[in-house]
Amino acid sequence: MQIELLSNAIDKRKYLKELGVDSGGISILASKATHHVIYIRDLHVGAANILKQDALSVGADLAVPRGTVMAKTPYVDCILIATARELETLSKKELAQPFGLKDVAKKLQEILKIKKPKKVEIMGVVNANDDSFYAESRFNGNAAVEAIERMIDEGADIIDIGGVSSAPSSLYVDKDEEFRRLKPIFDAVKKAKLYNKTKFSIDSYEPEVITCALKSGFEIVNDITGLSNDEVSKLCASNNAAAVIMHMQGTPQTMQHEPKYDNILSDIYSFFEQRVARAEFLNVKHITLDVGIGFGKTLEHNLMLIKHLGHFLTLGKPLLVGASRKSMIDKISPSSPHERLAGTLALHLEAVRNGASIIRVHDVKEHVQALKIQEALNTI
Repeated sequence: MQIELLSNAIDKRKYLKELGVDSGGISILASKATHHVIYIRDLHVGAANILKQDALSVGADLAVPRGTVMAKTPYVDCILIATARELETLSKKELAQPFGLKDVAKKLQEILKIKKPKKVEIMGVVNANDDSFYAESRFNGNAAVEAIERMIDEGADIIDIGGVSSAPSSLYVDKDEEFRRLKPIFDAVKKAKLYNKTKFSIDSYEPEVITCALKSGFEIVNDITGLSNDEVSKLCASNNAAAVIMHMQGTPQTMQHEPKYDNILSDIYSFFEQRVARAEFLNVKHITLDVGIGFGKTLEHNLMLIKHLGHFLTLGKPLLVGASRKSMIDKISPSSPHERLAGTLALHLEAVRNGASIIRVHDVKEHVQALKIQEALNTI
């Protein structure tokens, strides 16, 4: 007899199929092998006591503060621990319960519907300016076109081009100067029909710049202001362009001045709900969400967002993460931007594990290789 401890990260359905389990049993057993840990905040104490008993009745559990059973406080935080199978049964039970548990049940059912992306796209970064924090990403004129072609050859699925730095405390650049920097690149992309080789994204929130980009074959608008300007949404809608809604607290000039949140995950989730609703009202059809690593966040905020990225999957939109060579790496392991490739790969692979569909990178070739290795591991 041999007994082997397997990783929790295995493809459970594959192992069960190889074992010879019947098709119905595969679904049941796979759901029992998938665990969820769900943090519920400000739950009515009566609801907490009901949910605790119902969770135990289906084999799950609810962690609650001391004194909950005595209702010492009107509202409590708690942590639900359950398999997918238990969560499914529990969510049906709570639909008939009082104290807001019907809303809890609906959220649990949303969580059960989450599907992580099967394909991850790599977005290469090209900056047409002189002050981006990573000097190796700065290109002008023919050098920018050469960088684009190199990234395409290395396997970039998207090329993101911007003319203004959004690094903390970066200088303001007006739209005329931004346009002057980007127009030669737009013309080169259009003339060489490079948009036939990969997708192009414009990193801007200026309608005039975006209009020119879309006329040059670009099909994605990457807006660090999160579509705060309805004109940008209307441009995306009329051109059937995809929009990236990014979260930023403040502006690039102010965002790192003591950023604070009531709760980082819930606050950004609410922001996305509002901006998505507005964008869809304005007929934007294709939306990706970017939690905005480094844009008005502390180190802990950034790590929380990457670790718990799956929280945002219930919004039903692809997720983009861009942590490439950012200063959060320096705060953990002191290093200059040139020395942060290893840290970047670690952060981006974690983001992919947690549900990212797109990773925005300076180093395309290295990320292509890293994702191939991760995919190979995922098939075992």
